[in-house]
Parts: sequence; C-alpha cells; structure tokens
Amino acid sequence: MAVPSVAVQPRSSILSRLAESRNALGFGFMLPAAALLLVFLTYPLGLGIWLGFTDTRIGRPGIFIGVENYQYLWSDNVFWLSVFNTLLYTVSASILKFALGLWLALILKENLPFKSFFRAVVLLPWVVPTVLSAIAFWWIYDSQFSILSWALQQLGLIDHRINFLGDPTNARASVIAANVWRGIPFVAITLLAGLQTIPQSLYEAATLDGASRWQLFRHVTLPLLTPIIAITMTFSVLFTFTDFQLIYVLTRGGPVNATHLMATLSFQRGISGGQLGEGAAIAVAMIPFLLAAILFSYFGLQRRRWQQGGGD
Repeated sequence: MAVPSVAVQPRSSILSRLAESRNALGFGFMLPAAALLLVFLTYPLGLGIWLGFTDTRIGRPGIFIGVENYQYLWSDNVFWLSVFNTLLYTVSASILKFALGLWLALILKENLPFKSFFRAVVLLPWVVPTVLSAIAFWWIYDSQFSILSWALQQLGLIDHRINFLGDPTNARASVIAANVWRGIPFVAITLLAGLQTIPQSLYEAATLDGASRWQLFRHVTLPLLTPIIAITMTFSVLFTFTDFQLIYVLTRGGPVNATHLMATLSFQRGISGGQLGEGAAIAVAMIPFLLAAILFSYFGLQRRRWQQGGGD
C-alpha cells in the first residue's frame, strides 16, 4: 500500500520572520530617529565632555589635561556665582510659571465667551521668537525710555525712573519676569490639555458628596493632573535652566555678573574668550542638574500610574 506523502512547508526565511515580528518592525522605525540623535546629540555631547578634559582653544588643538579645568572652576568665584544665579533663576521662574500657568489653565477651562480666541492669544508669547521677545523687554526695561517706569510715575507709585538692568537685584528680577512671561503659555496650554482629560463624572460625584471648590481641586483635579504636571515642569525646568538667548540679549550676564547663568558663562569663556576647554567644562557641569530634573519627573510619574489603571 502506498504511503501518502506529506507536504513539507518550507521554512520561512529570516527576512520574512523579521518582517512579521513587531519588535523588529518597531526597531526598524526607530532607526532613523536613532541615527539623528546619534549625529546631532550623542556626538556633540561626547565631544563636549572630551573638550572639558583638554586645554583646547579656538584655532589650536589642545592636549589632555585631566580635571584641571574643573579644579580651576572649583575655585572660580564667577563660576559659583553663575551656579547660584542659575538655580535662583530656574527655581523662581519655574514656581511662578507653574502657579500662574495652572491658574490660567483653570480659567480657560471654564465656559467663557470667546474661549477659543483667548486660548489662541495666550500662545502668542510662546510663539514669538525668543530674541524678538528679549528685544521688546530690553525697550521696556530701558533706563531712560522705559514705558514701565513712565507708567508707574504717572500713577504716582514712584518718583524716579527704575534702573531695571543696571542694578544687580533689579536685573535678576527683570530677567526672571521676562522668562515667566514667555514660559506661562507652555505651562498653561499643557495643563489645560490635562484638565480636559479628567472625566466630568468625577466632579459631579464629588459635588453630590458635598465637596467644595477647593476640595474638588485638592482631591480630584490635583491628583489626576500629577503626571501631566511632572512632565510639564520637567520640560519647563530644562528650558529655564539652559536659557541663553533671553539673558544674552538683555544683559549679557551683567551687571557685574549678576545675571550670568551657566549657559551664558560657558559661551563667554568658550566662544568669546576662546577657551573651548573651560567653556565645555562649564557646560558639562550642567549635566548633573539636568539629570536631577529628569529623575524627579521619572519618580513623579511612577508615583501615580492612573494611565495604566494602577494605584499609588
């Protein structure tokens, strides 16, 4: 009796199996982005770290000198002043942007007339180029022609013009105010998007239980908005900490280094001063602060996993 033959299916090739694999397909889609990051992010970062350990100058290749640049910065009073200015600038501006941005987001969430128009107007400070905003504030803070000083004089609140950018304390407050004005729209619109994802049924249930407006905000809005706040404030802190254009146009770090941030000092030492190694070392010194902000966001997101239905 003849034995029936069994058709043997040919093994699929490696390429076909890779094409059917979701992991391989995802990896393939990520390759172009990974290549761009490697060229425009990883290489400059690695080059900057290397330059921080050399005495490279503009027009002259340097040699490896170890941690001499960092030892010099450790005893450099101007560097530590820039660290203080950067932390003060970042913390003050970030707190103000969060408070005012959240307040503005709560207002825009209400049923206001022309709500879409106001939402579009709020974005204008963020859309306008930073240099253009800085030039506008430079005129507002002008020691002779400041419209702000003129308005305060007309209201009888001051009897002489304010030296906004010539006094160290006033200069710090002025650049912080300019950064807050520019950064509020980003925080407000992002938090507004988060507010609109909160189910209205939760507010209705809490209202039926007798919750006040503050209790609604404290026990419903704030907990569910925590992940969005963590992401938004991380980006806000990173943008503020690495701010360069606003400071450079307004004060260039003056007066007497009162507004020098680590980014502007790095540019001054590395590009204007020609000391690329020292400038790179200052830039590398910013990395631990940036990593701390990212880790803060990460653990903030881990604290509440409401997107996946998890608990605290």
